[in-house]
Amino acid sequence: MPFELYKSDSSGKYHFRLKAKNGEIILTSQGYAKKASAENGIDSVVKNASEDSFEVKTASDGREYFVLKATNGQVIGQSQMYKSHSGCTNGVQSVIRNAKEGGIKDLTE
Repeated sequence: MPFELYKSDSSGKYHFRLKAKNGEIILTSQGYAKKASAENGIDSVVKNASEDSFEVKTASDGREYFVLKATNGQVIGQSQMYKSHSGCTNGVQSVIRNAKEGGIKDLTE
């Protein structure tokens, strides 16, 4: 299952992460006060994971990362930092492929 739903020990908020087949985390969410809101966030990733929903950004140290946005412009999730543009582009493609598989491993239970 590519998605993991978990609760942060420090903040008590719910988060999700999307993993590639190799186990690498390719997208992480913000914190949500309610579990149902995090589950809705996962649904939003599945629904919105297409080429035109991603925005590539450059961090202050020059590394690139991407954010996935919903149709209303709200950020759904963010990637890790990448050393190269091609790595960032490959990360976007990995999110698109893996999000469509669906399935959630609930680590909150």
